[in-house]
Amino acid sequence: MSVNTNVNNQDEFALDQDGHLVDYTIWNHQVAQTLAQSLDLELTPWHFEILEAVRQFYAQFGHSPATRPLIKFLMKTVGAEINNAVLQEKFNTGLVARHLSRLAGVPKPANCL
Repeated sequence: MSVNTNVNNQDEFALDQDGHLVDYTIWNHQVAQTLAQSLDLELTPWHFEILEAVRQFYAQFGHSPATRPLIKFLMKTVGAEINNAVLQEKFNTGLVARHLSRLAGVPKPANCL
């Protein structure tokens, strides 16, 4: 699946069957905002801080995080106030690990259906 968008002056980016970027290296804030439209979400600097931390987790550990390890990582790297309820509310989703990974441009976590 390809999405026609203005990522880098008329480039397209390919998504897998689950809506995740095929090539996570092309991710940028504009790509994230395009992906966030499916959640009816306008990303703020706070959202981008979270998404960049998700990408940091992926780079550090070599896989996308499940919800519990993600929240522990975010509490240490972003702020102690981060919890599942905050992420669900701010990202308009109950599928925290899956949607944050998708918006951050990394593969779907292995334990997600």
